[in-house]
Amino acid sequence: MGTQEDDILILEEGLLQENDEQYTGDGSVDLKGHPVLKSRTGNWRACPFILGTECCERLAYYGIATNLVSYLTSKLHEGNVSAARNVTTWSGTCYLTPLIGAVLADAYWGRYWTIAVFSSIYFIGMCTLTLSASVAAFKPPECVDSYCPSATSAQYGVFFLGLYLIALGTGGIKPCVSSFGADQFDDTDPNERVKKGSFFNWFYFSINIGALVSSTLIVWMQENAGWGIGFGIPALFMGIAIASFFSGTPLYRFQKPGGSPLTRMCQVIVASCRKWTLEVPQDGTLLYETQDKHSAIEGSRKLEHTDELKCLDKAAVVSDTDMRNGDFSNPWVLCTVTQVEELKILIRMFPIWATGIVFAAVYAQMSTMFVEQGMVMDRKIGSFTVPAATLSTFDVVSVIFWVPIYDSILVPIARKFTGQERGFSELQRMGIGLFISILSMVAAAVVEIRRLQIAKELDLVDKNVAVPINIFWQVPQYFLVGAAEVFTFVGQLEFFYDQSPDAMRSLCSALSLLTTSLGNYLSSLILTIVTAVTTAGGNPGWIPDNLNEGHLDNFFWLLAGLSFLNMVVYIFCSLKYKQKKAS
Repeated sequence: MGTQEDDILILEEGLLQENDEQYTGDGSVDLKGHPVLKSRTGNWRACPFILGTECCERLAYYGIATNLVSYLTSKLHEGNVSAARNVTTWSGTCYLTPLIGAVLADAYWGRYWTIAVFSSIYFIGMCTLTLSASVAAFKPPECVDSYCPSATSAQYGVFFLGLYLIALGTGGIKPCVSSFGADQFDDTDPNERVKKGSFFNWFYFSINIGALVSSTLIVWMQENAGWGIGFGIPALFMGIAIASFFSGTPLYRFQKPGGSPLTRMCQVIVASCRKWTLEVPQDGTLLYETQDKHSAIEGSRKLEHTDELKCLDKAAVVSDTDMRNGDFSNPWVLCTVTQVEELKILIRMFPIWATGIVFAAVYAQMSTMFVEQGMVMDRKIGSFTVPAATLSTFDVVSVIFWVPIYDSILVPIARKFTGQERGFSELQRMGIGLFISILSMVAAAVVEIRRLQIAKELDLVDKNVAVPINIFWQVPQYFLVGAAEVFTFVGQLEFFYDQSPDAMRSLCSALSLLTTSLGNYLSSLILTIVTAVTTAGGNPGWIPDNLNEGHLDNFFWLLAGLSFLNMVVYIFCSLKYKQKKAS
């Protein structure tokens, strides 16, 4: 039997443990910086506001992006290649600017205030774009017969000002919203950790609900009711997105910003160079780390030491000079193991990240070459003309179909075979998506081969007219791209959130978005190279303004081949990848 003091100590420890279980264990706080109760904040109770924000914001974005190539060709009178290049360059910028939002969120503002600031910029851009399509002075006159006057520099200026304010706004938001939503689930709670995997699925589901409305109702209104209304409605929904986000503030869990991740990475490099001549001890426990249970980096758990990239471990070697000075507070001289491991994680992620670029180039075809292919197919259903961009609806329908199937059916089945709580690992999930993306390009090439055969049979090669092959033959290629998204893009969201250091999650989410940016730029580069090579000697090339005399099918086969090579590289890199280990 214990003493009275022992009984009191046991009672106090039990009360402390019970008290700890009431609060989150991942360091999350409320808006004022106080610890948060699990029972009153976060989890699924906070997610409807975040998912509603994402749904409305994506409706606004796709309300612009889905049919942008049609606006450039029909209203600003650009050629096919120029319009496609402008769309992919803008789309690429939309996925490049997340680096700005991510650094600000991780280092200074936190995800909540970063979303708030960039949402306002986004809304201003939407309103500017709406004005450019509504005010007569801001847009060129309509075509007269075959003469189509070009837009003036001022008209282009207003249009692209609005367009690139949107690119900045969406960039600031995108790396933060998915991470902020995942922050609502406590990583140290096994039950909440499993729910986080479902959150990413439903997050992507909400994206595509917004995209579905855009690719049907919004595109129809742009084509039939006018571009002013067609751009104005997305602007309205962006306002609704901002309202939805702020409405959930009392329920949110917040992660404190941990300082500039770029600075910390530079510190590791500088410190390791300074100690280049020192030997790294065989025992990793001899490397420098803080003694208490908390990391020296605000808002981050400690990371376990790994044996690879030992040259970076030199930054955490305690030298004789450090011991004599007794000052371990200068990270430019001595870094913690956790800080070193942050950089190692980013380096390990890089090959996986790079393989997402080709997939993003395939995805970019939905808003460019797929649309231009559809514009020279039979789009009539009775007296109704189907806008070519509306076919992207089937990509959205595919995502909406596959997300619940994946979450409710595939995951439980896969869990029995793999033993993993989420069914497939993030790497397995992304690999499946890469394979499906190859099939989508093959399907697009087969449709184009048939379209060109019909054009030749009906002597339409020299005529810039639609070929009598129904546009709904494009459905399989859109449906396959949607299935690939559910596996690859959602897998990327999970991978870059789970594998990233706690204090760098916005930055790593931005890196996953950067693959989409570079994929769009890669698509533009491929278009430029293909056009230059195939038009040599006065040939019409693969992608002329009159697609009937081109070979768009060869372009799709080229992307299918690049995707296959990319998948082979991905399999090799994923087999070599080592998972993050946090204390």
